[in-house]
Amino acid sequence: MLNRIAFGARPGDVERVAAMGVQRYIDEQLRPDRIDDSRMDARLEGLTTIRLSSRDIQEQFERPLMEARQQRKQGQQDGQPSPEMRAMQQKAQSVILELGEQKLLRAVYSDRQLQEVLADFWFNHFNVDARKGRDRTFITEYERDAIRPHVLGSFRDLLGATAKSPAMLFYLDNWMSADPNGPHMEMAQVFRRGGRFATVQPRMPRLPPPGAKNARKGLNENYGRELMELHTLGVDGGYTQKDVTEVARAFTGWTIQMPRLGGGFAFDPRVHDPGQKVVLGHVIKAGGGESDGEQVLDILATHPSTAHFIATKLAQRFVSDTPPPALVDRAAERFRKTNGDLREVLRTILTSEEFLSPDAHGAKVKTPFEFVASALRTTGTEVDVNNAVQYVRGLQQLGEPLYMCQPPTGYSDKADAWVNTGALVNRMNFALRLARNDKDLALALGGPDFQRK
Repeated sequence: MLNRIAFGARPGDVERVAAMGVQRYIDEQLRPDRIDDSRMDARLEGLTTIRLSSRDIQEQFERPLMEARQQRKQGQQDGQPSPEMRAMQQKAQSVILELGEQKLLRAVYSDRQLQEVLADFWFNHFNVDARKGRDRTFITEYERDAIRPHVLGSFRDLLGATAKSPAMLFYLDNWMSADPNGPHMEMAQVFRRGGRFATVQPRMPRLPPPGAKNARKGLNENYGRELMELHTLGVDGGYTQKDVTEVARAFTGWTIQMPRLGGGFAFDPRVHDPGQKVVLGHVIKAGGGESDGEQVLDILATHPSTAHFIATKLAQRFVSDTPPPALVDRAAERFRKTNGDLREVLRTILTSEEFLSPDAHGAKVKTPFEFVASALRTTGTEVDVNNAVQYVRGLQQLGEPLYMCQPPTGYSDKADAWVNTGALVNRMNFALRLARNDKDLALALGGPDFQRK
């Protein structure tokens, strides 16, 4: 149980769960808001960036680096970057490193273990890559404010939070998606008069001039496609290329307010396609503005294919790579009956006969992140903000650099993604060095740069 809905057992956990009973432990973990986890605040105290907004990160880390690079470019300097430039680069990189450290520390020490497992699961489901341009600015806020609060809540709320997150808008390029027949300046006039686009921020984003680097080039279907294929319906969910185009039209104008300053979500009616759309047979009337995208999210969140797809992925994560169809069907039915209440869907899975069956014991292979976190928990290794970075960096050697999965699928939790000769050798080497308490663990995992500066 502790290896499946938690990141393994810490010393004393097995006896504690055995004494309280498995079902009571499951019930407790399904209500993380009732678990006192205040001790985590002290453990995370030294990680200053994890509480910053995207705007703060941009101002304190990204802008100084960009200005220094611009000055260097204008001065046409050759050779190695100056010590000051390298210091700025390391400071900017520390944002993602600290985010990885907090993720690992929570996995090792949080008493809300199921919540941490789900935070990892849902981030991979709604994956963004920190290496893509400005996503390194937005990703801290994305996990903290869009993912974590909703992991045991409403799927529709989770879906909406990710759809409006600047991290997702940037990663899948929707922030640049525009009606090819725009801009519609008359729409901006409607807004200024207090009309139907009242949800738009008063200071709308400035449109780049035609031909500029960030000029909007027309409709972008990336988000519309991944929204249906990966986030909701699944690849066989019953949508067509026409649906992809219609969904993309519905989300035109969903953009980022001043992205270079770490701004938040904004709706720009000037680049929105105001025409009628038809998505999966549902007619979205013309002139709906921002609500076009909201209607699409409503349609997808309540679609039977979404219920089945999400139930399958959750059963895959907690039971086996090929979960029993009967369990998936019951979980999908629970999804539909509760309007996507993720806590109730999880309860159906975790209290099922299939989950508790001996056939499910040892059926899952841990990802590198799960492997490292559970190894640290089981051995009682002391991890803090001073040495967590070596394990975060070490995950790169094990094949799972945190927040750096390029494809929108996120990291797989299936065995075939992680079981190969090289990967198993790396795991054995890590385990041996950890068990011996090697002082050169950081060096073994990838070099002296793994030590905190």
